[in-house]
Amino acid sequence: MSGWSSPDREENLYVPVNADMEAAMNAEAWNQPPEFAPRDLWQDDVALREALPREGGGGWEAAVARYGALAGGRLYALGFDANRDRPRLRTHDRFGERIDRVEFHPHYHALMEAAIGHGVAGLSWREPAPGVHVARAALSYLHHQAEAGTSCPLTMTHAAVPVLAREPRLQAWVDGIRACAYDPDDVPAARKRGLTVGMGMTERQGGSDVRSNRTRALPLQAEGEYLLQGHKWFFSAPMSDGFLVLAQAPGGLGCFLLPRWRPDGIRNAFRLVRLKDKLGDWANASSEVEFDDAWALRIGDEGRGVATILEMVMLTRLDCMLGAAAQMRMAVAHALHHARHRHAFGRALVGQPLMRNVLADLVLESEAALGLALRVARAVDAAPRDAGEAAFARIATAIGKYWICRRAPSVVNEAQECLGGAGYIEESILPRLYRQAPLNSIWEGSGNVQCLDVLRALSREPASGRALRVELQAAAGCDNDYDASLAALVAVLDAANDPAAREFTARGLVERLGLQLQAAVLLRAGNPLAGLFCRSRLAGDHGLALGTLPADAGTDAAIGRALPE
Repeated sequence: MSGWSSPDREENLYVPVNADMEAAMNAEAWNQPPEFAPRDLWQDDVALREALPREGGGGWEAAVARYGALAGGRLYALGFDANRDRPRLRTHDRFGERIDRVEFHPHYHALMEAAIGHGVAGLSWREPAPGVHVARAALSYLHHQAEAGTSCPLTMTHAAVPVLAREPRLQAWVDGIRACAYDPDDVPAARKRGLTVGMGMTERQGGSDVRSNRTRALPLQAEGEYLLQGHKWFFSAPMSDGFLVLAQAPGGLGCFLLPRWRPDGIRNAFRLVRLKDKLGDWANASSEVEFDDAWALRIGDEGRGVATILEMVMLTRLDCMLGAAAQMRMAVAHALHHARHRHAFGRALVGQPLMRNVLADLVLESEAALGLALRVARAVDAAPRDAGEAAFARIATAIGKYWICRRAPSVVNEAQECLGGAGYIEESILPRLYRQAPLNSIWEGSGNVQCLDVLRALSREPASGRALRVELQAAAGCDNDYDASLAALVAVLDAANDPAAREFTARGLVERLGLQLQAAVLLRAGNPLAGLFCRSRLAGDHGLALGTLPADAGTDAAIGRALPE
């Protein structure tokens, strides 16, 4: 007897597999889904194709579409090697000279070259026009689905431009980012075709409390030039050409550009101590660093370092939202792909009622996350021209960063479970997505930091509170559940709560604001899933777990929109 088949009937649980059956089963992948990729991530994504023109990025549709095809094909394949062969630190060359160089798999560089060449880090600055930030957000969303680790240097490079532009002497750095050219050579910035920027804010004694930083900035005679002494517990993307760093100057905490090479062509005096052994984000290098009289140029005034570097925050928080939405999208697409091709108990998984509940619920989360992220991208884009949109962006980035990033781990895990054991195996992308999913809720300020920032905006910046209410009120009258939820939420916002009590319950408030904003985006877009989202997320017709939609919830619309067969 060569093997055993599945159950045949209750009284005879197992039947032998004869030689002909075994040969047939071995000749083809029996009951196995085909490979997910290559796929066109743009054509697959109805929600993205609707949102891009709606939020003002339609002028770049052709460029985004091209990148969607590339991301779902070649870049998706390259991502596996870039994560499997993690970055390695070489502190010295073979002659014993200090080089502090990070070595990557060649496919990491191929991913970076594709992303930067297509504008993921520089399009907003190369083609400044209304809607370009929305287009760049769509590019980032597509790239993150293919490979998330490279999004860290891409995001920081993109977000560094408003800070660098404050200092006229750094125009060459701005131009190096706008060039949209990737140059991995470890040489001075003046000799490179394009530039990347990392960041060093966090120290081990302070974490998010950067005002407790102890790294010192000692002024030189030349105006704006300093020597840095100290350390950073997280020094992100240490292979970058330059780094935005916070350090204590005589006049208080300042923001500085610390280049890898000094302007005189000498390697700068910082030492990479080690690379972090992280839960996920394996393709990207994160490090600890020590500064030993490292040369740096101040940006902004002494004592204004936090205010200066906060110009990056709207952009980096937006990319956290986009990254979380991208992880959800890729996980949900894999779950649907698997469910359509996998059979169990006599029929395809996608045809089984409980699985359809789970899949439809996952699609609701994914579409709502993307919808809010691109709405915030439109606000960020319009902020320089529109005071109302600037005020909305100020508070919506914190709300969206908290809520969308909070949902990603649950969504990815539920999608992983749809694949069963196959979703736990490293040949699948699901384990990588699951390791990556918590990062965006931690990076650029943890959940508590975001919630406190929302409270700060509501109490100290009346324009942000007004803009938030205007946005929510614009969807009133479209859905009864939405209207009832909005009335209750406004009453909470209007209540004169004790500040300590308001802080204690801040997570609950920001969660409600996030859900209400997602519903508003779906309703105003005329999304066919908006009513079910309002009923399940706002009216409470839903359990604590995903896959708990009400019995009469239609699942065809959600599943049909999510991924072409």
